[in-house]
Order: sequence, then structure tokens, then C-alpha cells
Amino acid sequence: MAKWGEGDPRWIVEERADATNVNNWHWTERNVTSWSEERLKALLQEVRVEGSEGVCQVTDVSKLEGEACINNRKGKLFYFFEWVIRANWTGTSKTGVKYRGTVDVANLSDENDADDLDISVALCADHPPTPLVQLMKTKGIPEVRRALDQYMKQLKTGKKLMLYLILKRDISCRKWSLICMTGLCLQISSAPSPGAPCSVGKASTTNIQLKETFSTTPDELYATFISQDFVQIFTRSPAQVDAQSGGQFQLLDGAVSGKFVHLVPDKGIEMKWRFRSWPKDHFATVILLFEDGGGETHLYVDIQGVPSGSEDSTREGWNRFYLQAIKQTFGY
Repeated sequence: MAKWGEGDPRWIVEERADATNVNNWHWTERNVTSWSEERLKALLQEVRVEGSEGVCQVTDVSKLEGEACINNRKGKLFYFFEWVIRANWTGTSKTGVKYRGTVDVANLSDENDADDLDISVALCADHPPTPLVQLMKTKGIPEVRRALDQYMKQLKTGKKLMLYLILKRDISCRKWSLICMTGLCLQISSAPSPGAPCSVGKASTTNIQLKETFSTTPDELYATFISQDFVQIFTRSPAQVDAQSGGQFQLLDGAVSGKFVHLVPDKGIEMKWRFRSWPKDHFATVILLFEDGGGETHLYVDIQGVPSGSEDSTREGWNRFYLQAIKQTFGY
């Protein structure tokens, strides 16, 4: 064990003038209570059931007590939330009589699955008995449970919001003055603009195949590549991403650019892709295939048309700035 003041430098927090939390090594916490309140209200107010007894609809949320936060340590996310909820519902019988009641949830927390939630339905005391209560119990409670389950999934896997909250400050504050993606160290401030002529002339091309396994689902990994927020997060720099067929993208301050050709949600992406130093107007075709591995996702990367002589730097760039960056940033 190292002596006090002589610790392993890997464990020493270096003081930085820019106050950057490098790779989110330190423990950080973000309060997502406000977001949670909005999502819970929106999801619950979508609950509507219909049967032979009539129609019931959740109209508002009158009680929402609790909090939610996300903690980040060494690139891994930890979720904590606890809520006590009361929602109000109105029902209309087949004869047109109106009724009001409540739905109570006492134990919505990170310790419980949706199936474990204690959900109860009641009729307001000033209303006579009605079969609509049974409708809410048989059909309404499963819909409420589904809505709460959706909230939990969005909280735990909705990184478009969550990781954006955690890392947004780093994206805006970091100033990347150097990119070494093709073996050439390019000063961003003086580098040629995308598409400008470069020293690499027209030449024969080659193909590159890569494979990587990620500890996440195909839909999450797919979203990571097409979401502008996600791309800015794992590249730690501004990006422009128009995720549609024919939509263009630009990242790493213009060092990488291209356009999407085909997008098959959660299954595959085809795009035209180029690095700034490649011959003018030369693009490689990149195909990403997402294979569900049951609790993990196998990503197959096929890069066709890489200028000869650039294969090693392109392979290294994809491994470093895409695959490993995604793993380290999102904990995949």
C-alpha cells in the first residue's frame, strides 16, 4: 500500500485549470426529479381503459412525493428513485353517469420491479358503488403498472437524456485542439475544411471488418450511433447528426463527415463515411449490423473503400473513437 502522499498516480486526482472530471472518474450525481415528475404525470395520464361497464381515464396526478437521481462513477451509471403516487381517475358508465376515484402506488422505487408494485384502486367516498371500480382493477391496474414500468425503463436505459445531463458540461467545456485518427495529427484550428483537397491522391482501396461486443441491448447501441446527443457525449466534442436516410453527419469538429444511406431501427446502419485527409469527395461505405446476443449486442462493422495506406489508421480510429469510446463513456 502506498504511503500517504505517495499514492499510485492512477488514483490521484490531478488538479486541472479547466476543472474537468476526466472520463467521469470522480463520483458525480445528477438530480432527475423534475424530469421524473414530468414523465410520470405524462405516462399515467395516458392510461385509459374501456369495457362493458363503461370507460375510465386517469385525469391527473394529485400526489407525487419522492425523488430520483443518477450517480456516475468510472463511467458507470447507478440509478436511485423512490416515489409515492396518487392519481385521479374519472369513469363514465354506459348510461352516462360520471364517477371519480383514485389510484395509489406506495412503493415505486429502484428496489422493486413493475410486477412487485403495490397498486390500489378506490372510489371517492361521495359516490355510490359502480362496476367501474372493477374495470379499473382488472384493466386499469395493469395499464398503470405498464406506464410505471415504462418510466423505469426510460430512466435506466434512456441515455439520450441521462448521459446528456451527466456529460453535457464536459462537452461544452472541453476544447480538443488535436485529433489523431488517421495517424496524422491535425490542428483543428488550421485543418482544411471538410471536402477540401488533401495530400492523399486517388489510389486503390481496401476493406476493413471489425467486431465488438457490448453489454447493452441492440436498440440502445443503435441509438448511440444515430443520436446527436449520444455522439457528442462519446466523442466529447460538438457534432451534427441528422438521423434519416440521406441525412448528413459531422463530428470531431469536422474531421469525420458523411451521410446516412439506410437506417433499419435496432438492426443496421449503412452510411457514406470519410475522414478529412482522404482524397476530395472520396467516401467509404460503412455498414453496421447489430446482433442480439441475449443480454449483450454483437456489433459487426464492415468498412468498404478505405484508401490504400489508410487501413491501419482507419482501423485504429474506429476502435479508439467509436468502439472503445462508447464502451468507456456509457459503461457498455
